Amino acid sequence: MLTRREFLVAGTALATLSAHDTGAQPLPPSARPNILFILADDLGWRDLSCYGRPDYTTPTLDELATRGVRFTQAYANSSTCSPTRVALITGRYQNRLPVGLYDPLPATAAVGLPPDHPTLPGLLRAAGYRTALVGKWHMGWPPTYGPLKSGYDEFFGQLGGAMTYFTHKSGPFLGPPGAGGLYDGDARVEREGYATDLFAERAIEIVRRPDSRPFFLSLHFNAPHWPWEGPHDKPQANRLREMAHYEGGSPRVYAAMVQSLDAAIGRVLQAIDERARNTLVVFTSDNGGERYSYHWPLRGEKGYLWEGGIRVPAIVRWSGVLPPGKMSQVAMTMDWLPTLLPLASARPNSAYSPHGVDLMPVLFGRSPILERTVFWRTQDMAAARTGDWKYVRSGSDEFLTNLAEDETENANFKLTHPVIFEQLRRAYEAWDKQMLPVPPEARRSPWQSIVDRARNLDPVRPP
Repeated sequence: MLTRREFLVAGTALATLSAHDTGAQPLPPSARPNILFILADDLGWRDLSCYGRPDYTTPTLDELATRGVRFTQAYANSSTCSPTRVALITGRYQNRLPVGLYDPLPATAAVGLPPDHPTLPGLLRAAGYRTALVGKWHMGWPPTYGPLKSGYDEFFGQLGGAMTYFTHKSGPFLGPPGAGGLYDGDARVEREGYATDLFAERAIEIVRRPDSRPFFLSLHFNAPHWPWEGPHDKPQANRLREMAHYEGGSPRVYAAMVQSLDAAIGRVLQAIDERARNTLVVFTSDNGGERYSYHWPLRGEKGYLWEGGIRVPAIVRWSGVLPPGKMSQVAMTMDWLPTLLPLASARPNSAYSPHGVDLMPVLFGRSPILERTVFWRTQDMAAARTGDWKYVRSGSDEFLTNLAEDETENANFKLTHPVIFEQLRRAYEAWDKQMLPVPPEARRSPWQSIVDRARNLDPVRPP
């Protein structure tokens, strides 16, 4: 005998499946889920214990993976912050907009996400959702750009790329933190507390807020992005001499930052379970990890288009509706917009068709694994993947890797499989011609400049 809750959940699942069929009727308001989209910052593919991190555990996210769907082939649209966030909010390749051409977006760039461009929160708001961004924006600065101009009803967090965790300051990557970096709406504010905890507290308040409308909550933590400050490092908070923090950090501090993130997410999920049970939860990262991330056996890290720079953890939980399991579907950041909109009976703007695909039929097991070719581009590298084959161009060097045969991408199959190599190279070139050219001022990646100056690395070689 089904309980009333199990009966309602089963009905919601059937309604959801119908909503993803062509010509289906809109979901009734009671079946529309709340949506909590959690985005970590610079969290590597294996930085959670459920993905294989050996030196610490992440019990909250491990449980989320046990109760949800864990992707093993999820990718960020870029190897750095801003471009991936553009792809997430638009559902399209970020290279179609000037703001998506910077890796990442420097504070001096006079570009941002155009306020008139359709966005995921804007389309959901038009469908009756209340929308909020808590955490990191990094797609342009007021007064011309900002989250309140791009579909969010409210915003609490940081506008730029990095912020200290206790003093909430921002500054140049290789300079000392100076300007206040925490905002409530369009106004700078001062708050006491560790940034990870402050973001979780605001998210909980939004979840618990009485409102008959469903919510779309973007919870975009700045953790575990540098500077390297764990929750117990407040006594050293005023000693930072550079935002990128190349003179500090350690595996121990990084573990504390990730575990603090995991605990904060646990508190938010507890509020969800208490007050908003019909909630779809997505967790992922904006790009691969950096200095203290665990990538093995993947090559590269943040800033590179090898697997370590773009493959990310991704978990989806919809309790009682979505069957748990493990998913090998190739998923991109830009897929979340076309996946989530049908749940709200919303549709993309016809003039800005998504480049991503709807993953929900695959998640429910109604469709086979989708085969497609996906692309990446930075100022220094190019990549394309179809099936297990991946084309990579780094400087003047070209590679054909096979991720089923060699996930480390050390073997180059370019000469042994010339037809596949040429097909993928030409596919990339055809795609690249449809994208905006990289302007001269963005030609040299700010991220790579940081790496070169601080670590003296060859800019076209993975570490």
